[in-house]
Amino acid sequence: MSTTSDASVPNANRLLWAGFMAILAAGVGFAIRGGILDNWQKEFGFSGKELGNIGGAGLTGACLGVIVGGVIADKIGYGKLVFSAFAFHIVSAVVTFMAGTGTGGAAAAYNYLYYGTFLFAIANGVLEAVANPLIANAFPHNRTHYLNILHASWPAGLVLGSALGWYLDDWLVLSWKVPLALYLIPTILYGLMFLGQPMPKSEASKRGLRLGEMFADVGLLGGLFVCLLIALFAGDFLRPILQPEGQALAASATSSMIVNSTYVGYAIGAVLLAWVAVITKFSSGSALLFVLFVAHALVGAVELGTDSWIQNITGNILTPEQGKMLFVITSLVMFLLRFCADFIENRMGLSPLGILLVCSVLACVGLILTSRVTTVYTAIVAVTVYGIGKTFFWPTMLAVASDRFPRTGAVAISIMGGIGMISGGMLGSPGLGYCKDRFAAEELRKADEQLYSEYVSEKESTFLFLPGVKALDGKKLGDVADAVKNNTATEDQKMVDRANREGDRRTLVADSAIPAAMAVIFVGLLLYFKGLGGYKPLHIE
Repeated sequence: MSTTSDASVPNANRLLWAGFMAILAAGVGFAIRGGILDNWQKEFGFSGKELGNIGGAGLTGACLGVIVGGVIADKIGYGKLVFSAFAFHIVSAVVTFMAGTGTGGAAAAYNYLYYGTFLFAIANGVLEAVANPLIANAFPHNRTHYLNILHASWPAGLVLGSALGWYLDDWLVLSWKVPLALYLIPTILYGLMFLGQPMPKSEASKRGLRLGEMFADVGLLGGLFVCLLIALFAGDFLRPILQPEGQALAASATSSMIVNSTYVGYAIGAVLLAWVAVITKFSSGSALLFVLFVAHALVGAVELGTDSWIQNITGNILTPEQGKMLFVITSLVMFLLRFCADFIENRMGLSPLGILLVCSVLACVGLILTSRVTTVYTAIVAVTVYGIGKTFFWPTMLAVASDRFPRTGAVAISIMGGIGMISGGMLGSPGLGYCKDRFAAEELRKADEQLYSEYVSEKESTFLFLPGVKALDGKKLGDVADAVKNNTATEDQKMVDRANREGDRRTLVADSAIPAAMAVIFVGLLLYFKGLGGYKPLHIE
């Protein structure tokens, strides 16, 4: 796979495929979880926002793993991080499988699923903190190509997970715990492949740069952005912990607890920002790296956030089985194309930023097309366009940061990965869940006010500063889906089904605004580098 000039260490290929298997495990678990959201909705009665929160935990938890892992990777070594990730993957399975096995009903199940998913995400984040700098350092002369190969494992995991989940859940109709357990197979394999392997050091680590010097390009500007995201995440994560368990709180008391957790989150963010200021000697940081951080937050929201819902959304618009099939097709497109990054960059002459701009446009167009599909054939075309668009986002962004900021070592690309994951978990997945709740409720209320009152839940769906909405009852929607599938739906149920589908179409249109914003950013970056004489990698002098 690699040439002598590409690789910097003799075991580069072994490390590449070990990292491939590690991210494959994350992809398998992610895909299967996305395919069993409907199982959880029917079994526990969760709303779209609650399902979005659980799916989001599969991304936000990775923020801790990838950022903390990236900060300490050059100091403690990659091997110890791999072992900790392996342990988190095993524990996450134990916690997740406790859902529905004891007392506490839906509330207890929600907590088991949320925190089990969160632990799974921590493991994925730690592996991201290991694999990205590891491959960037193992193949320093062709990072875009090899990072794309490394991250071809993500769609490969999505394909395997979706196909296996489809067969075990929809055809054999086994418990959702059976397909979800399958991610433990590649987990064991990556543990064995990494075992005993020497790891290359980053350029910054080889030159003995201190942590403060590695953080200098991040500085106060980049630190402010990432610490704000961490503060929001910490406040949200600590909310159920600060609220007394099993105690019914008045509305004013609940509000007070939310405020307290928010303040604690901001306090954590402030402490972290102060730490960055001290170790960097109040370096302002790079404006370019700050822009890359913002762009990658959008990447996380549109790629990971959309991936956590796309099976469910396209399955509602068409059929659940077709939704899973379309997800497999999209993931297969990503898997194959990620082996072509070298051809696109070096043969077609597109710079990494040019690739990102084209992908943004295609992703935007693909989401809009998907929102308008009426048959499985038009859907295949639409999701293929979307799949091509999202293919190169994540690894190419990491390659740009690694190319332009070599003295950051593992720090910048790990922080970037953390930003993408926390954005996907806190903005993308819950945001799309909120959109589904809002638009479906609006469509049903517009069609029939009385029917809306029969199907609306007491649960309120909220997101950021947007107004809260009453979601449609999850269990009732599950009953409607079953009735439609079995051709036994009443006229009222058909009307509810149409409203739910139309809500999903509007959700995809709203989602398309994210890659549109990314396209604007990448046009600006292309103009910036044109003024510098063109894009090229940098090295520590």
